[in-house]
Amino acid sequence: MSKHPNLLKEFRSFCYQNKTTDLQKAIEYFSVFGGMGWFVDMDKPLDQLIEEKILKNYRYIHADITATTKSNNVYHQILTAIASGDGKEHSAFKRAKVDRQSGEESVDFLVDNGFLIVDESVEPPFDEDEETCDKLYFEKPFMRFWFSSVSPYYKNIKQGDFSEFYKYWGERKNGFENLIYEQLLLELIEKSFDGEKIKGIGSYWDKMVDIDLLIKTESNKRIAGLCKFSKSKANNSDLKQLIEKCESADFDIDMFIIFSKSKFTSELSKQKGERLKLLSPRNLKPLIDNLSKNDLIIHKTKKY
Repeated sequence: MSKHPNLLKEFRSFCYQNKTTDLQKAIEYFSVFGGMGWFVDMDKPLDQLIEEKILKNYRYIHADITATTKSNNVYHQILTAIASGDGKEHSAFKRAKVDRQSGEESVDFLVDNGFLIVDESVEPPFDEDEETCDKLYFEKPFMRFWFSSVSPYYKNIKQGDFSEFYKYWGERKNGFENLIYEQLLLELIEKSFDGEKIKGIGSYWDKMVDIDLLIKTESNKRIAGLCKFSKSKANNSDLKQLIEKCESADFDIDMFIIFSKSKFTSELSKQKGERLKLLSPRNLKPLIDNLSKNDLIIHKTKKY
């Protein structure tokens, strides 16, 4: 995944502005409010803040967004499809029920106007005749939240009835922040990785295989990684699965990385060494070290 170059800056600004050093809570709240420059009282529960700052201000926020999109239905369908799907361009067009030409024209507009970022696989597919589609990511985390969890339920929300939102948000919110974890992990690795300079970093995908992390160093080492977000510990089977994916893509891998939110089994931990690096959320903590006023980004968006 090609990272938005300002993601880490936005995250550091968010943490400084809202006076938090609790990394996991910051990521959870940033996945909803990130990129807008809003003050967030992180002593309040997330759902309470969503209602106070977003749902009760639906009409005003909607008006701000549609001032850019001109209420274009195709744009909104594509944004909702990306926010709710796997981010791949062709599946977003299919989910939005738009043809390729209309979809690509819409994506161009949404990229130019700061909604989306286009990403390419780090490596071309093993099969030279295979075409891979781009992936699409939101430039601002808040917009992903809005188009996945607010905009689809606008009819009731604008009338002050939030029950439908809470029903569907309750099904989505566990793990909603996982994409931010993955993006910040890329930031961490690119910033510093065992003294190696990075010349290529992101994800790999083709028609058969998806690899969460694929990294190339200037010394021509190739590193592959897996991100596990479930409540179960990462184990030997996860490593085996990652190795098999790399073999399917015909990659010679020098090192494997497994990132897990729920730690690791003892059997997997014993394998840690030159060929296997294990990372957890605490390894991301250096990303918000030494926060200062210089980290604050001044946003021009309205504050809610």
